[in-house]
Amino acid sequence: MFDELSEKLEATFARLRGRGVLTPADIKEGLREVRRVLLEADVNFQLTREFLERVEKAAAGVTALKAVSPAQQLVKIVYDELVAMLGERQEGLKLSSVPPTVVMLVGLQGSGKTTTAAKLARKLAGEGRPTRLVAADVYRPAAIDQLETLGTQLGVPVTADRGTNDVVRIAKQGIDQSRKARERVTIIDTAGRLQIDDEMMRELERLKDAVHPDEILFVADGMTGQEAVRIAQGFDEKLGVTGVILTKMDGDARGGAALSIYGVLKKPIKYIGVGEKTDALEDFYPDRMAGRILQMGDVLTLVEKAQSAFDEDEARKLEKKVRKEGLDLQDFLTAMRQMQKLGPLEGILKMLPGVNAKMLRQANVDPKRIKHLEAIVLSMTPDERKNPGILNGSRRARIAKGAGRPISEVNRLLEQFRDMQKMMKKVGGMRGGGIPRGMMGLR
Repeated sequence: MFDELSEKLEATFARLRGRGVLTPADIKEGLREVRRVLLEADVNFQLTREFLERVEKAAAGVTALKAVSPAQQLVKIVYDELVAMLGERQEGLKLSSVPPTVVMLVGLQGSGKTTTAAKLARKLAGEGRPTRLVAADVYRPAAIDQLETLGTQLGVPVTADRGTNDVVRIAKQGIDQSRKARERVTIIDTAGRLQIDDEMMRELERLKDAVHPDEILFVADGMTGQEAVRIAQGFDEKLGVTGVILTKMDGDARGGAALSIYGVLKKPIKYIGVGEKTDALEDFYPDRMAGRILQMGDVLTLVEKAQSAFDEDEARKLEKKVRKEGLDLQDFLTAMRQMQKLGPLEGILKMLPGVNAKMLRQANVDPKRIKHLEAIVLSMTPDERKNPGILNGSRRARIAKGAGRPISEVNRLLEQFRDMQKMMKKVGGMRGGGIPRGMMGLR
C-alpha cells in the first residue's frame, strides 16, 4: 500500500542527502516536498500541517550535530513524527478479567468485517485463546453461511439463528455459549450498510447497551482513504469505538486512511489485514510501519513471521539429516515449502532495510518463482532428488516437460543447488561439519 509514498519520500531525502550540508532553506524546501507527498497520499490536511510544524520545530537544530549527517537527522525526526501520527505504541486486544471478552466488529458493508472476524478468531485461537464467532449480520444475503463456512474451515464454533432477526438475542446466546464452553473471546460480526444510517446505528446502540462489549472495533477499508476516516468518526460519535482494524493493506492504495485515522480518532489501530487468506492479519506496530514507509525495513516482524511459520521439529530433523548425509534436492524442496509459509517473496523482501518497490521491479521478482522451482523438483524421481549428479540431458528434458518449464530453468536450479551445496560444505567445515544452526528456520 505504501509503495508510492515510500518511493516519493525516499526520493526527497535522497536529494537532501546529496547536498551534504543542509541550510534552513534546504529543510523548508524538503518539508514542502514532504507536504506534497502526504497530501497526494490522501492524508488529512490538518494532520499534515500539524505534522510538518512539529518536524520543522524539531529540525531547527538539525545542522548542529556533526556525528550524523543533517539529512539522516531529518529522516530520524520524520520517522519519530510518523510513529506519533500512527499511534506511538502497539495496543493489543483488551481482555476481560472475567471471560469471555466480547468484541463487536462494526463498519460499512464491503469493508471486510466477516472475513476479518474469522481472521481475528484464528489469530486469537492460535495464541491460546479459544474463540467463538457470532453471526449477527442478519440482513446481508449469505452472511451467516459465509461465517459458518469460515468457522468450519478454522475449527472455530459459530453461533447463528436463522429463525430471528433479533441481533441482541443472537449475541446474548453466543456469549452464553462461550461462557459455558469456557471460551476466552466472543466476536460479534454485526451487519454493515452501504452508508451510515440512523436505523443501523440504533440497532448497534441497542446491541452495545445489551451486551456491554469490551471492545468495539471499527473495520475500515484501507483503500478508501479519507472517506474511511469520515465514516469512522460517525461510528465513534454514536458507539465510542475502542480501536480500528484496517483491511486490504496489501492493495494498491495511497495509504491516507492508515496515516490519518489515529490522528483524527485518537483510537489505536490494533490490527491490519494484509491479504485474503485467514492467516493474513497482523498486529499493528506504529514504529514498524513507520520504518517500512521510510524503507528502514521491519526485521522484527520478519523474525516473528519466521518463528510462527517454521516447524521447529521438522527443521531439527532436516538439520540432523543434512549434517549426516549432506544436502539433496528433497531437503531443498522441504526448505522451500517452509519458506512459502512466510508469505509472498516480495512481501518478505520489503521487510529488509533499504529494499523498496522500485528495486523489486528492477530485480524482476517473480512471485511464482518458488512454485516453479517446486514443480521442477516434484517432476524428478526420488532417486534423482537424492542424487542430482545423474541428471543428464534426457532426464533434464523430461523434468522440464513434466514441470511445464523451460529446460534453462532446470539447469539454473541445478547450478544454484550446487552452489548451495558448496557453501554449506564450506560453512560446515568451519564448524566441524553439517549446516549452521539457525539455517532451515532454526532459532
